[in-house]
Amino acid sequence: MKPSVILTCFLVYTALLFIITWITARRATNRAFFIGNKSSPWMVVAYGMIGASMSGVTFMSVPGWVGTTHFSYMMVVFGYVFGYIAIATVLLPLYYKLNLTSIYSYLETRFGFWSYKTGSFYFILSRIIGASFRMFLVVNVLQIFVFDAYHIPFAVTVFIFIVLILLYTFKGGIKTIIWTDLIQTTFMLLALLVSVYIIIDQMGLDLGGMVRKVFSSPYSEFAYTDWNGKRFFLKEILSGAFIAIVMTGLDQEMMQKNLSCRSLKDAQKNMYTYTGVMVVVNFLILFLGATLFLFAEFKGIGIPERTDDLFPVIAINHLGPVAGLVFLIGLISAAYPSADGALTSLTTSFSIDILGINKREGLDEKQKQKIRHIVHICFAVVLLTVIVLFRMINDRAVIDKLFTVAGYTYGPLLGLFAFGLFTRYSVRDRGVPIVALLSPVICYFLSEYSVQLFNGYKFGFELLILNGFITFVGLFILRRKIPRLPQ
Repeated sequence: MKPSVILTCFLVYTALLFIITWITARRATNRAFFIGNKSSPWMVVAYGMIGASMSGVTFMSVPGWVGTTHFSYMMVVFGYVFGYIAIATVLLPLYYKLNLTSIYSYLETRFGFWSYKTGSFYFILSRIIGASFRMFLVVNVLQIFVFDAYHIPFAVTVFIFIVLILLYTFKGGIKTIIWTDLIQTTFMLLALLVSVYIIIDQMGLDLGGMVRKVFSSPYSEFAYTDWNGKRFFLKEILSGAFIAIVMTGLDQEMMQKNLSCRSLKDAQKNMYTYTGVMVVVNFLILFLGATLFLFAEFKGIGIPERTDDLFPVIAINHLGPVAGLVFLIGLISAAYPSADGALTSLTTSFSIDILGINKREGLDEKQKQKIRHIVHICFAVVLLTVIVLFRMINDRAVIDKLFTVAGYTYGPLLGLFAFGLFTRYSVRDRGVPIVALLSPVICYFLSEYSVQLFNGYKFGFELLILNGFITFVGLFILRRKIPRLPQ
C-alpha cells in the first residue's frame, strides 16, 4: 500500500475531527472545557469511552498477547465488571454529591492540603506515563508504514500528532472529546470486525468454523490454576476489579467524561452500559488475536519477535489492500484518544488541583482561560518529550508495562481513597506524601525478590492491591483520633 494513500486517509480523518471540533467548541467556556457544561448524553459518553479505554494498547498489544497468555486476559476483564459496579455505586454518587470538577478535590475535603496535592501528583504522573505508552505504540507503526517513506523523523511525527490534538482540544476540551471519541470508537471497532472477516474468508472458513477452530486450539485457554504464577485466574479477577477502580474510577480522564453527564443517574447508566459493551469488545479482541496466530500458522508466516507487531504485519502485508487500509484507519483512530483525553484531563487537574484557578480571587474568566491555555501547551510538550524517550527504551509488550507501572503509580491513590471512604479517621496530613512515596518503593522491593521471600510466588497485576494496602496501613499509622469527614 502506497504511503500517499495512507497519508490521504490520515488527512481526511483529521479533517473530520476538526469539523466536529468546530461544531462543538463554539462559545466554549472553562466550564465546557472541564465538564462539558454537564450536558453530555450518557449513551454517547458510554460508547465513546470504549475507544478511550481501548486506545492503541488494547488495539495492538492484546491480540499479540494471546500467543503467550491465551484468553487469560478475560479473567482480568471479568474483574473489571466488579470494579465498574463499585464505581457506579460508590464513587460516582460521592463525586456528584460533592459536585466535583476534579475528583482529587475530595482528598482536600477529607484529609487536607498535602493529601490533595499528593493525589493529584500521582494522577498526573500516571497519566503522563500511560498516555505516552499508548500513543507511542500506534504512532510508531504509522512511522514505519507512512512517515519513514517521506524521511520524516519520529520526533517530527509525534510533534505533528501532538499539535493536531492540541488544536482540536484547545478550546472545547471535554465537550469536544465526548463527540470525537464517538468517531474514534467506531473506526477502531470497524477495523477489528473487518480484519476478522477477511481472515476467516482467506482461510476458507465460515464464522462457525473459525469459532470451532479457535476453541479447539490452545489459545482459548481462559484460566491458569497455578496460584504461584502471575496468571492465576483468581489473581487476575481480583486485580482486574482494582485496576478498573483505579484506572477508571480514580482517574480524572475517565471520570471527567462521567461527570459531564446531566445527572448521577445518567452517569450510572453510562457505566453499566459501558461495562457490558467492554466485555464483548475485549472478547472480540482476544478472538482476533487467536485468528491472527491461526492465520499465521495457516500461511506459514513467522511470528514477529515483538508480538505487538503481529496485527499490523498481517493486516498490511498479508490480508490485501482493503484490510491494510481499514487497519491503518483504525490505528489512526487509536492514536488520537491515546492523548486527547489525557491532555485535557492533565490540564484540568493541574489548573484546578495544583494552580487552584477556581479558588484564586481576582481572576476573571479570561485570565483563567489564559492560564488553562498555557498549561495545555506545556503538557503537550511534556507528552511529546516522554513519547520520544519511550521509543528509546521500549523492549516488551506495552500493555504489560502499562499495568506494571500503574501498579506503582495508582496504588497510593487507591490507598488514599479507600482510607477516606472506609474509615472515619483524619490523618496527619503532612506525612501523607512520605507514605505515598514509600509504598511504591516497598512494592518494588517485594516484587523484585518475591520468589526468594515468598517461596516461589510471583506478583502479577495484584501488585496494585498490595501497593494500595501498604498506603492504607501507612495512613492508619498517621491517623488522628478525631474523625474528619466531608461536609
